[in-house]
Amino acid sequence: MPATSAGMTKSEFNSPVKLPDSKDFWSGVMLIAIGAAAVFIARDYPFGNALRMGAGFFPVVLGFVLVLFGLYFAVRGLRDSVKIEGNWSLRALVVLPLAFVAFGVLMEHAGFVPAMLALTIGSAAAGTEFRIGEVLALSVVLTTLCVALFIWALGLPYPLIVGM
Repeated sequence: MPATSAGMTKSEFNSPVKLPDSKDFWSGVMLIAIGAAAVFIARDYPFGNALRMGAGFFPVVLGFVLVLFGLYFAVRGLRDSVKIEGNWSLRALVVLPLAFVAFGVLMEHAGFVPAMLALTIGSAAAGTEFRIGEVLALSVVLTTLCVALFIWALGLPYPLIVGM
């Protein structure tokens, strides 16, 4: 192979840049992106201080923490190379967004309980190991816990079931 002026062969010079295919690297990139987006969105909010927090305090601090965790995971992903395995699940790519949309629509028109049931059942249906008995039991338990936490403990003004 003929050498180029930099001392590299032509095939080395034209080789494409390889992106890491490590789970940790890409999860770190995702955390960095989400954290940076939170800090960017909250940049004009009043920050305050630890004793008198402004509207921007929590998103900025959480955004920086996410960026730090993301950097840790990305560096760990570059050092250790646990490869991404498996294929994309078309079922999950279709069913999960539909479950989120159903949750939003049902919150408005049916109430908190039907929305939570639809979300948990829809999310479970996105997986490959769907067992109706287990899913119904989990849905009832999660819905009950969410009602206890969000409606009763935090006092959020969502109707349990619209019309009742």
